[in-house]
Amino acid sequence: MDVEAAKALGAGIAVIALFGVGLGIGNIFSSLISSVARNPSARDAVFPIGILGFALTEAVALFALLIAFLILFA
Repeated sequence: MDVEAAKALGAGIAVIALFGVGLGIGNIFSSLISSVARNPSARDAVFPIGILGFALTEAVALFALLIAFLILFA
């Protein structure tokens, strides 16, 4: 196997984490919308927690992309 092919394969495997990130972000916001729809007065307590969950989940996506780029270009 060529080195470039191995790099491309490794980067592709590293990007598989983005599938989980997409599911996680969808789950966070669907739960947020569902909870606010059930109890609108709880929006002020639930919304910051949802945004924090989104930020932490998005950080995982950035780490996965960073690893993929390091594999490809280092």
